[in-house]
Amino acid sequence: MAKYETKFKHEVVQRYLSDGGSAKGVGKEYRLDHSTVRRWVQSYRHHGLNGLNKKFEHYSAEFKLSVLKRMKKERMSYREVEAVFNLRGCGTVSRWERLYHEQGLDGLKPKPKGRPKMMKPKFPVPAPQKKADETRSRKDLEDEVEYLRAEVAYLKKLGALMQAKEKAALKKRG
Repeated sequence: MAKYETKFKHEVVQRYLSDGGSAKGVGKEYRLDHSTVRRWVQSYRHHGLNGLNKKFEHYSAEFKLSVLKRMKKERMSYREVEAVFNLRGCGTVSRWERLYHEQGLDGLKPKPKGRPKMMKPKFPVPAPQKKADETRSRKDLEDEVEYLRAEVAYLKKLGALMQAKEKAALKKRG
């Protein structure tokens, strides 16, 4: 559910437009921030009642880039751009601009949300042996056993070091 119903927003906008009062005064009357009142009024002027409806929309990178280009070309403020393009949320355009400057066009592309499909393995899985065990020489098998023992010893030592590090961190906190 939206924080404010469309009916309430419309009432606030009508009060502002009919009285010719200040956004600050109307904001105090309805216990709203004056910037919220201004944003609703601008959105109402550009898009009518539809401008006050809550909407959830995903925008393409091309759309975001066109918005940023128009904003720069026409020297518009963030609030003006949000009102003209009927964008929701304070700071949407400023976030797009920051991402564009930091990461380029890739920063504007939609990111996948939610949990990743599967956890990636911590260690790379070794490639399967090409030779069957029966056809391998005794020396190859002994070398593999030696390698695997060294790997197990390494992993045990790594685990012990990680535990010691965690204990030291807990002692510092406590």
